[in-house]
Amino acid sequence: MLEKMGEFFDNRLEIYEDHQLNCIDSAKEFYLFTAQNLPQDPGCHILDLGCGTGLELDFYFPLNPSARVTGIDLAPGMLNRLKEKFADKDITLILGSYFDIPFGVEQFDAAVSVESLHHFTAAEKIPLYEKLRFSLKANGYFILTDYFALSEEEENFHRSELLRLRKEQGIVDEDFVHYDTPLTVQREVGCLKAAGFSSVEILKQWGATHILKAVR
Repeated sequence: MLEKMGEFFDNRLEIYEDHQLNCIDSAKEFYLFTAQNLPQDPGCHILDLGCGTGLELDFYFPLNPSARVTGIDLAPGMLNRLKEKFADKDITLILGSYFDIPFGVEQFDAAVSVESLHHFTAAEKIPLYEKLRFSLKANGYFILTDYFALSEEEENFHRSELLRLRKEQGIVDEDFVHYDTPLTVQREVGCLKAAGFSSVEILKQWGATHILKAVR
C-alpha cells in the first residue's frame, strides 16, 4: 500500500540512516562528494530541500562548521532527529513541502538536495527550480544528488505504475504519497535549464546516481 510521504519516512526513522548509508551503492562516497561541493566560506547560507535527518550535513559541517542551513522536510520526526544531532549549529528547520514554502530572493549561497526529488514530474519540477534559482545569490548554485531512470522507457514505466496504484487504492490527487518516479538525467538537466539556470553540469556518477551542479 502506498503511504503518505511524511509518514513513510517517519515510520522508518530508526532504520533510515543505516539504510541510506549501507544499502544504497556508494552512498558514503556520494554524500561526501556532495558536501565537498558545497561552499566552504565561513557563515555561508545553504538551503537543503528534503533534508531528512541531515545525512549530507554529517559530511558538510566538519568541512564548514559555521555554515548556516535552512532545511525543509515533510517528516516531523526526521526534522526532530536532525535538530538533536546539530543542536550547536545555526539551523532553521521548516516543516512542509518545498513546493509550497517561499524561498525568498537572493537568500542563499547554495542549495542542495540529496535523494529527495525523484518523486516528481518535469512539469512539477520546472516551477520549483525557477523559485529555487531566484532564491540564490549571484553566482549561487544548486547541487542535486539523486538517482535517475536509465531510459525513457524506465521513466515512463514508473510513472504509469504510480498512476495505476493510485487508482487501485483510491488515492485522491491531493494526497502526496511515497513512490519513486525518477526522470532520466537528460530530462532533469532539461528541467534545470528550462528554469533558467545558466549552466548545468554532471559532476560525477555512480551507476544511476548522479551529482548535478546548476549555476544560477
